Amino acid sequence: MVNARETTAPAGPGRTRGRPRSFDRAAALEKALLAFWEHGYEATSVADLTRLMGIGAPSLYAAFGDKRTLFEEVVRVYLGTHGAFAERAFAEESTARAAVARTLREAAAEYTDPGHPHGCLVVHAATNCTSPEVEALLRARRNATIAALAGHLRADHAAGRLPAATDPDALARHFGAVVQGMSQQARDGASRAELEAVAGIAMAVWPHD
Repeated sequence: MVNARETTAPAGPGRTRGRPRSFDRAAALEKALLAFWEHGYEATSVADLTRLMGIGAPSLYAAFGDKRTLFEEVVRVYLGTHGAFAERAFAEESTARAAVARTLREAAAEYTDPGHPHGCLVVHAATNCTSPEVEALLRARRNATIAALAGHLRADHAAGRLPAATDPDALARHFGAVVQGMSQQARDGASRAELEAVAGIAMAVWPHD
């Protein structure tokens, strides 16, 4: 486990210099992740972050860089944990159809999990954002997901597992829109069962001969 150091004020006259307080960097990062996920990048201030993470601003900057650098690390952590279900599905399933069906089912569960904010951080964190860099980062992540899906669909198309008339890129865009829409509906209060029903309808239009 990586620890960073929380700085303390210099000892003044009549004061004894205390030992610096250590903090759990991974735990602090998870708290920042939840804050950005719940409130978005713009609405989460440095003051909010230091309060939730339990560290001072100097320690935040020393351990994580500025707010945008911290957010970039948060996104990497999110994609490797809460947001990793689609990548796992495509790594473990033998066909794109099976992977997409699994992704939609797991999105319904993940986006409505009561243990953390609803929806997808990558979809929602740039709401009302004034940082072009943050918007570009999240846009690139979303587009990369659709591009990866299109690659799997093209491979299945070439292998004859999709009808010849199928447009893999359009199909990838379609399912990308479904997943992103499920995320928004979860934020708006849709239940897991309701989103699972959406997933079922989406799979009903999968191309077949």
